[in-house]
Amino acid sequence: MKPLITIICPAFKEGKTIPEKYTCIGQNLNPPLNIENIPKNTQSLSLIFEDPDAPNGTFTHWTVWNISSSTNSISENTKPGIEGLNSSNQIGYMGPCPPSGKPHRYIFRIYALDKKLKLEAGAEREALKQAMQGHIIAEGNLRGIFSR
Repeated sequence: MKPLITIICPAFKEGKTIPEKYTCIGQNLNPPLNIENIPKNTQSLSLIFEDPDAPNGTFTHWTVWNISSSTNSISENTKPGIEGLNSSNQIGYMGPCPPSGKPHRYIFRIYALDKKLKLEAGAEREALKQAMQGHIIAEGNLRGIFSR
């Protein structure tokens, strides 16, 4: 079993509602994230933010890689590394934006890697996952919910 990284958001607690500010009906900013327990041999971090409850399958809201291994926090409204395509075919962060109805779960997944990735900006989530394969030394996640 891989070591566990702790990821905490000062703006909401694990499993609780993501504030509107970080969604499509708010300012659409990435929330601040604190990262703890990063292994010493980490060369870079990657982040995937997704909605597994989307009607057409998992919706990718944000992918970022080659985040510095010395990063222990990601500030609100920042670009902490190289960003990829979200499921709306745009590069960068896209806040939660579920159709009206039941709440959706949103998951921030952080990965500690034993190398920096050779991946162009704008790559899709699957390319990122493939590039990380065999190089993940620790991981962690943070879950939030949102509905409108």
